[in-house]
Amino acid sequence: MTVTIKGGRRAPGTLEAEVMGVLWAHAEPMTATEVQAAIGGDLAYNTVQTIMIRLHDKGLVARRRAGRGHLYWPVEDAATAAASQMRAALAGRPDRQAVLQQFAATLEEADAVALRDLLDAARRRRRS
Repeated sequence: MTVTIKGGRRAPGTLEAEVMGVLWAHAEPMTATEVQAAIGGDLAYNTVQTIMIRLHDKGLVARRRAGRGHLYWPVEDAATAAASQMRAALAGRPDRQAVLQQFAATLEEADAVALRDLLDAARRRRRS
């Protein structure tokens, strides 16, 4: 799914998310050409290459030389990356309690139950 904004451009960050999604979905490292094909559409190779270089510079993907180009793969799995983003959203916030409260209030019941179970298990591990 491609999210666009005014003028047919992608919303900020959506192309990086698409590239990461492709990399997470594949078990093996991929070239920019392979990622471009997996995303589909009329996305230019140079655009994909630029995004992959930026993701490498941010430490989100690793790479190694392969012929004239590189193979790329995610540094973290999708769940670990999402958890890191959640921690970053809370980091240094004076209103952490309010942010957590808003997050908890919007969870679907099944997610709330799963979160409660995980917190209980973490509490038990800390006590033992």
